Amino acid sequence: MDSVLKFLLLPFSLLYGLAISIRNFMFGVGIFSAEEYSFPVISVGNLNVGGTGKTPHTEYIINQLRKQFRLASLSRGYGRKTKGYKLATSNDNANSIGDEPFQIFQRFDDIHVAVAEKRKEGIKQLRKLENPPQIIVLDDAFQHRSVKPGLSILLTDYSKLYIDDIILPSGRLREWKSGAKRADLIVVTKSPSILSPLEIRRISQSLNPQDYQKVFFSYIKYKQPRPLNRAAMQLSEYKDKFASRGVLLVSAIANTQSLMLHLKRSAKEVQKLSFKDHHYFQAKDYKSISTKLDSLLSQKRAIVITEKDAVKFDASQFNETPVFSIPITIKFHVHQELSFSQEIDNYVRSYSKIS
Repeated sequence: MDSVLKFLLLPFSLLYGLAISIRNFMFGVGIFSAEEYSFPVISVGNLNVGGTGKTPHTEYIINQLRKQFRLASLSRGYGRKTKGYKLATSNDNANSIGDEPFQIFQRFDDIHVAVAEKRKEGIKQLRKLENPPQIIVLDDAFQHRSVKPGLSILLTDYSKLYIDDIILPSGRLREWKSGAKRADLIVVTKSPSILSPLEIRRISQSLNPQDYQKVFFSYIKYKQPRPLNRAAMQLSEYKDKFASRGVLLVSAIANTQSLMLHLKRSAKEVQKLSFKDHHYFQAKDYKSISTKLDSLLSQKRAIVITEKDAVKFDASQFNETPVFSIPITIKFHVHQELSFSQEIDNYVRSYSKIS
């Protein structure tokens, strides 16, 4: 955002920040109540708007716990065309429950996936199920103060730490930086895969965590591209990571920086076409993609989309051009992988009924 525009928006940021402060004060003194639970509730969220990797980290936690416990994932279902509480079934898609919940639903067939604007109501309905979940993981719920999670995990992007930002609309923060004190664990996401102890120490100190908080560092590991249309399935050399191809990255996510860097390391040519976060692709969008694709200098071309966008992208619109998604997984730096998992496990097992 232009610095002049940021300056002009500062008064609005102060007004917005005042409203948030009053709301948080109401929760803090008990005028507004926050529901606590007698079973494990884990929240994954952030202070800023989008782009920190909440859903992949939610999936990381689900993957750690799902083989031992009955699990449910609950989120708002941003962008869906339905309202209220909804439990995902085989009849649902990205339109009915949202792109990120549908991504989780497709990946894990052994957990409940639900959406609800009011998380308290969503938890209530999940616990009414015939075989209710023992653990509920909340995706993007840091600002939902009506629910008090037993374990709150705050994410912040390595390249855009919340301590270096300001509140909306002049900046990207949903609330004041002081809100970070509500977190139990802070995860610096999208960090380089090789990170020195000195850098880890520097950033950890700059975050100035409370005595009860622990700081972790995660990074994205990209897997082999997954073919999404016939042209991609018939292509044998896609495993070579597009070395001879021009790639058009089509995305509707908040931050494509790390994916662009990944593609530039392996592709002959890379361009991107970005849409608003959570955008649902329409006929006019596919025309724009085709036009942008034609602007690539390379004669051999491919389209790459994210996993999140794959659930709402019609790859059959492109008969001649291979379309791939890039699956990702979250990794913690070697010396922190066990420690982070242990934090989750210790929290869950602190509940006598579940132990």
